[in-house]
Amino acid sequence: MPALICGSFAFDTIMVFQDHFKNHILPDKVHILNVAFHVPEMRREFGGCAANIAYNLKLLGGDPLPMGTVGKDFAPYAAWLDQHGITRTHIKEIPGCYTAQAFITTDQDDNQITAFHPGAMDLAHEVQVSDAEGVTLGIISPDGRQGMIDHAEQLAEAGIPFIFDPGQAMPLFNRDDFRTFIEQATWICVNDYESQLLQERTGWSPHEIAEKVEALIVTRGGKGSYIYASDDGRIEIPPAPVKGVADPTGCGDAYRGGLLYGLINGLDWEVTGRIAALMGAIKIEHHGTQNHSFTMDEFRSRYRHSFDMDPEVI
Repeated sequence: MPALICGSFAFDTIMVFQDHFKNHILPDKVHILNVAFHVPEMRREFGGCAANIAYNLKLLGGDPLPMGTVGKDFAPYAAWLDQHGITRTHIKEIPGCYTAQAFITTDQDDNQITAFHPGAMDLAHEVQVSDAEGVTLGIISPDGRQGMIDHAEQLAEAGIPFIFDPGQAMPLFNRDDFRTFIEQATWICVNDYESQLLQERTGWSPHEIAEKVEALIVTRGGKGSYIYASDDGRIEIPPAPVKGVADPTGCGDAYRGGLLYGLINGLDWEVTGRIAALMGAIKIEHHGTQNHSFTMDEFRSRYRHSFDMDPEVI
């Protein structure tokens, strides 16, 4: 069953400064800041929430339908998606625009300076949910503001259940926007910091939010996650053991790929949450957001060893 994944596509250019920013920025001169950092180490990764989630769902054998807008420079990304069997049917190229891009410079203290160009992402509203056929569920992940509003409304009007995942797009919306999203959504997924922001913006407690949807999922990094399900109360999902931390970027998207897999296959929240947790653990062991891979036999074996549970339902 296909899952419509609305969200961003982006190139992430990551540079490493082999020193400390603080050694080159004078605190009393920040009003006339003019500094250049020599970055001999650089890599370019394929990113964006819709593509990351689609990549992870595909690894699990799911049928992702990513939807979003890209620019005139998308060709190498298109080839990557084709290589991994991810459809581009609902990805629209916007003439004259660049694909969204993040330029990230990290120093030896893991401080980051990031410049983000939204490019074609800001025109995400130019693609429509009605263009996709046979969709059984969806997810609204970070994207252009109007695109997120329109796609949520279109999914709700079509009677298609969906996850609302505001992520880094939270600053784009006000109290009324969030309340509308929550009333439209079937499930909500946020991290613990975003959960606090959502409570402040809406004026609703986690229990009040959970009462308006079938489940509120709150991820907590290395502490696992909570699933506030309307019928089962709060379910605590343990973290999956990791072999080593390489890069946390994209772990939330990997987790959401696991959620979609569980929902598509009608699995209970205990199993769905653990699949999602294991997806995040596998991703964190690799640099970049789409560089990890596994076979389903490998995934089942690791699931068994991670949670001491029978993975036959997977």
